[in-house]
Amino acid sequence: MARVFDFGEVVEGYPIRVVNEREARAGAGILLLFGLIAFSQAFLNGSFAMTRMVILVFAVDFALRVLVNPRFAPSLILGRYMVRKQAPDYVGAAQKRFAWGLGLAIALFMIVWNLVLNQAGPVAMLGCVTCILLLFFETSFGICVGCAIYNWIWPGQAQLCPGGVCEVPAERPSITRLGWAQGAVVLATLAAIIVVSPVVAGMQGPRYMGPGAATLALVTAEGVVVASSDCVVPAFAKALGHAEEWKLHNGC
Repeated sequence: MARVFDFGEVVEGYPIRVVNEREARAGAGILLLFGLIAFSQAFLNGSFAMTRMVILVFAVDFALRVLVNPRFAPSLILGRYMVRKQAPDYVGAAQKRFAWGLGLAIALFMIVWNLVLNQAGPVAMLGCVTCILLLFFETSFGICVGCAIYNWIWPGQAQLCPGGVCEVPAERPSITRLGWAQGAVVLATLAAIIVVSPVVAGMQGPRYMGPGAATLALVTAEGVVVASSDCVVPAFAKALGHAEEWKLHNGC
């Protein structure tokens, strides 16, 4: 029973319990994927069915991580399988548990707000965006925001932080530094995007060639697109103020 409710692994040569950072980042990526899909469905189509399912899955997953054992969390099981051929990267378990506890708190709040009280709007969007950003930083950059908060609340307590950020070296290696040339490249890229964006935005939309193309729109000889009945914006999209987004999404 004690083994079931343990948090973190005991690895020879490490003085504290640890978790595999590669597994944690893989699990974060899996949750991020479904979180983005659900958020897109709610934002573009006004459909909250998948959002609510994802909220419930998030809550169960983080509850298993924090209250039972990370080895039984579905996303981490899949993550462990995907990185099984990679060498483990051990990090301290204590700060990870705190970070995942924050994720559990967000998921429980979203259950109350969206499922129990049946509320949407800015508060729900803030909760979704916060969760997505935390997962994005974890899986893309290896930055555990919750771990950083843990280290800020209890300075010096965190050990084996991801990327060794708890033990900041006196001088960073040259490979981690940036120079003016890299900054110039980023600025030039942003400038190019700003210049090209109006041109791309003004381009005619691609012609839909899939099933039911004939019923989506009728194009006159003058090139004017006449929407068919399938392009009538539904009431829910109008209520959300997403009429134009709905038309764009449905090729109207």
